[in-house]
Amino acid sequence: MKTNLRKFRFNRDELSQQKLADMVKVSRQTIVSIERGDYAPSVKLALLLAEKLETTVDELFILEEKDHV
Repeated sequence: MKTNLRKFRFNRDELSQQKLADMVKVSRQTIVSIERGDYAPSVKLALLLAEKLETTVDELFILEEKDHV
């Protein structure tokens, strides 16, 4: 799964990983793992991230061909 989380953070006044983590009540390491593609967030977390970044889940996360297997 591809993520645009970092792009949306930067487009929102260069919001830090820590600040975003605090906004959605997770650790900074969780945000790092999502941005690296090492961790797929729960539906609830994906919705919270989209809400805080004023976008949609579809804009933040994109399924790749390998995800359809």
